[in-house]
Amino acid sequence: MIILTEAHSIAEIFSNEASKNRFYTIPKYQRAYTWGQKEWDLLFDDIITNDNGYFLGSFICISRDNAGMASFTTLEVIDGQQRLTTMSLLLAALYKKLLQLKNRMTDEQISDFIDLKKRLVKEKDKIPTPVLTLQNQNQNCDDYFCILCNELNLLKDKPKIQYYGNRKIYSAYRHFISRIDAEVAERQKEDPELDSIDTYFGFVKKFCSAVMVAIEVGNNKDAYMLFESLNNRGIPLSAMDLIKNYMIAKAEKSGKIDECHEQWLRIIDNLTDDVNIQERFFRQYYNAFRDELKGPTSAKEENGKYRLGAIATRTTLLDLYEKMIDGGLESFLNNLEKESENYSILINNDDATDKKVKNALLNLERIQGTPSYISLLYILSKKEELEITNDVFIKIINFLTKFFVRRNLTDIPATNKLTKIFMELNTSLKSKRGNEVYEEIKRVLISKSAIDSEFEEKLKGPVYDENADVTRFLLCFYEENFNTREHIVDLWSRENKKYIWTIEHIFPEGANIPEYWVDMIAGGDYDKAKKIQNDYVHTLGNLTITGYNSNLGNKAFEEKKNRQKDGKDIGYKNGLKLNEDVVSQEKWTIDNITARTGKLVKEFKKLFDLNNDN
Repeated sequence: MIILTEAHSIAEIFSNEASKNRFYTIPKYQRAYTWGQKEWDLLFDDIITNDNGYFLGSFICISRDNAGMASFTTLEVIDGQQRLTTMSLLLAALYKKLLQLKNRMTDEQISDFIDLKKRLVKEKDKIPTPVLTLQNQNQNCDDYFCILCNELNLLKDKPKIQYYGNRKIYSAYRHFISRIDAEVAERQKEDPELDSIDTYFGFVKKFCSAVMVAIEVGNNKDAYMLFESLNNRGIPLSAMDLIKNYMIAKAEKSGKIDECHEQWLRIIDNLTDDVNIQERFFRQYYNAFRDELKGPTSAKEENGKYRLGAIATRTTLLDLYEKMIDGGLESFLNNLEKESENYSILINNDDATDKKVKNALLNLERIQGTPSYISLLYILSKKEELEITNDVFIKIINFLTKFFVRRNLTDIPATNKLTKIFMELNTSLKSKRGNEVYEEIKRVLISKSAIDSEFEEKLKGPVYDENADVTRFLLCFYEENFNTREHIVDLWSRENKKYIWTIEHIFPEGANIPEYWVDMIAGGDYDKAKKIQNDYVHTLGNLTITGYNSNLGNKAFEEKKNRQKDGKDIGYKNGLKLNEDVVSQEKWTIDNITARTGKLVKEFKKLFDLNNDN
């Protein structure tokens, strides 16, 4: 039974008011915090780039307020813990930045600072208590309390937990501090007079304006029935549905519903039935051709500079497309169909695409380089005018792949700057021809990219923990460079939507280190083995790829090397180039890990050198 359904801003969810004394707890049986850099950046950028009040979805909770007898309400979170945890960590990162500037604050800013503090920790029966208490799978709760205590000084008498700085909760907190620093630095480049404190509080206001729907139920049974219902029934209207409905309404007036609907179906067919790809195309189409698109000019717009709008985002998409449809339905659909055909090439939905182009685009997609489709779509559309041959186009795609390897590992440039970068790049490409287009893309993106030392530093660190997707790409890309006709393995094949070949930790990453590994890597000293695990387990030198990860797991090194199944080598003797310097070892130590890390870092610096045209 649903007791209450109500939309709340993050400010209201993590309320600082005594009259709304809510505390949230995630039950111990809930899964561990699983979000990583991809989800962190998506949430951060969605809120930053969209209007205030960005919708984050819903969460389901059960009230544990003892029939209203307590002076506070405890809400047990059954669904939505990933978003609530992430928002709390984001606010914690902002609190840290403001804490460092507290002595420069005005009285009004101090009041706002205290309000932010109360969104993280409030008095509960006169004891400072976290507003959100996590489950303790993978030590999530202990690590979160360590941040509140050791980093923010909001809790006292909390023991320091070993290695909490190496685990997921602290990684998210640290990542948000980095993203906030980068965002402030970018804004201060544009306005050197910008005050840091005001900017941080502006971020607090922006993030606290995001909205979630709280669904309160009476018991666990109701919660899980609702959870199943929300996840298995009904598909909400997408932006594509709303745009289509608006188009049909316009077409009805002109008596051309059938023609318009058939053309719409051809457009969607070019984009596949993936709603996310469809929506991305509609945003990128506008952003790629913004300067050329015609539309009614409002007196409020700056001399019609951006006749429809400055940029297409999720929240502006419908408004932009309604204006474009109003500006001329037939030309709108014709242009959209033409560019959807070009987009089908980018997403490998066109069987006629040249095989070399297709393979290059696959790599770009695998490294999550889709923001560059804004420029690639423009180049494909203007291919003849820009005098782009297939060879030049492939060079451009391969360079973009290198750029995104470095960008996705270093976070430079920031994710929410990419759309603007590629939109501006399109403007600078208009006067270029042939190889000049490639050289201009190189020039612009190198100037925006991380320098070699920053890239190298990331490669030497815990890459798997910081970005598992990029790590997988690096290892697979390295291996594919050595594939021969006698030894061809599809490292990207899937079964039930999951990769068959996955990342394998040579020295295991599990919480309980087997005795034989403690003996080998730390001479029987468990604490030393634990420290080595925390410092080295996620570095490149300790990683490989296997199609039989579940068959290796925590097994002894020698057994992992020689493992067989049905007479076939499924251990490290599986013939991969990546394992050559592993199978030759009799034992696995820190020296082996660091040496192999050094070797792979050297290889990746060469493979992804932005100045190298190979």
